[in-house]
Amino acid sequence: MRSNLWIVWKDISSAMLLVFSLSALWIHPARAQTPDRNQEIQQLKDKLQQLDQTMGEVKAEIDALERQGQQPPAEAKKAPAQPLPQVAVPSEATAAQPQADPVPLEGEITEAKDSLNIYGFAMLDSGYDFGQVDPNWFDVLRPTKLPSFYNEFAPSGNVYAGVRQTRFGVKSSSPTPLGDLKTVFEFELFGTGVDAGQTTFRLRHAYGELGSIGAGQTWSPFMDIDVFPNTIEYWGPNGMVFFRNVQVRWMPIRGERNSVTIAVERPGASADGGIYADRIELSNIKPRFNFPDLSGNVRIDRNWGHLQFASIVRKIGWVDTSDNPINLGGSVVGWGVNLSSNLKVSKTNLAKLEVSYGDGIENYMNDAPVDVGIGRTPPNSLLPIKAVALPVLGIVAFLDHTWGERFTSSGGFSMANISNSGGQLPSDFHRGYYSVGNLLYHPTPKVTMGGEFQWGQRVNFSDGFHSNDYRIQFSFKYDWDKSFKFPSL
Repeated sequence: MRSNLWIVWKDISSAMLLVFSLSALWIHPARAQTPDRNQEIQQLKDKLQQLDQTMGEVKAEIDALERQGQQPPAEAKKAPAQPLPQVAVPSEATAAQPQADPVPLEGEITEAKDSLNIYGFAMLDSGYDFGQVDPNWFDVLRPTKLPSFYNEFAPSGNVYAGVRQTRFGVKSSSPTPLGDLKTVFEFELFGTGVDAGQTTFRLRHAYGELGSIGAGQTWSPFMDIDVFPNTIEYWGPNGMVFFRNVQVRWMPIRGERNSVTIAVERPGASADGGIYADRIELSNIKPRFNFPDLSGNVRIDRNWGHLQFASIVRKIGWVDTSDNPINLGGSVVGWGVNLSSNLKVSKTNLAKLEVSYGDGIENYMNDAPVDVGIGRTPPNSLLPIKAVALPVLGIVAFLDHTWGERFTSSGGFSMANISNSGGQLPSDFHRGYYSVGNLLYHPTPKVTMGGEFQWGQRVNFSDGFHSNDYRIQFSFKYDWDKSFKFPSL
């Protein structure tokens, strides 16, 4: 600041000295002027004009410096920020209130293009079982696992707790010249089969799609996952078609309002020897599945909900590996149909309905024991026994209700009924009932907690025995997910 003022002062002093010199010259008589003198005077006039211009510029600089000293320095103007690519954001929009159907479509790939979605939840189930159940299925309600005779799983009345519903999954989506490439990998901690009753890893989905072709393990086209109600009991309605299977599928129509899916699925079935189970003739009977199961569905989606019709056909075979003169090998044809729907009764009520029926499709049902039973043959028959594909009827009727911003409920009824064969044991499973009702609290869209009353009943084939189970369960569920979006190539 001081250096600038000193420079200005020097310019002013020089100008003043030049002005005084020029004034002195003007006082000489005009007659004394010579041509050289006139030229010198003109030069001085030119310099004076230049000095006037310089003084105006200097004054402007002084005024600017004075204003700068009185005001705080202005911040440097920032360059416009360049938009950064989105790296990690929640894949779900935060809803103001719980949806009428907050149950996610598990395994369905709906991610945006060029994205990777990591999702899952931690869940605690705890409760009190007033009755009895197979210890390997302590934290679920399955009518087939209730006692088939008095005090089979005594004693009654047990507290249970576990985290076996906890889940982890990864979904991806990216465009290709052949269509969108989509994948899903998902597992949970609910042990089944040889791991029944354990908290251990269990694969749910390992599936991919490229355009209209998909392959891997995911929901069978014979089922409708949208029918599953908003309940906290893990296993779900016993009369529902519910099966994740290895398959190759073709989806020729995939619109928002209409869709068609056809699949060939991994075959499999179970059999019950019944009253002939100890016969040596049956010890050499081995299953044979030389054709895949063929399934498909047609679905329409409208403002009022959706309607889906599905069907399946399958071959269940077995061979006799013994040297007996009477060959007991053979096969049966299994088939089934499934009609399901979601109906938006009102803005706060969603009805979930399903009716299914077929022969030899029990392993596609949520809770049904065997596909094939032993039947008696006429006295003059060449074969002492025959295999029968057991008919099964499944019914599901539930209502999901939204009370308000934070509370939801679900309640309903389900049944699975098997038409037993004549060679089955009197204590074999014949019919099961399932009913639950709950009140759930959602303090935030990704947290669920609440209580649920559960009831189940098992009815035996022909000995007149039945058993009931009553439970109260409380659960705490904490959802999470992150989406990573990448720029398109």
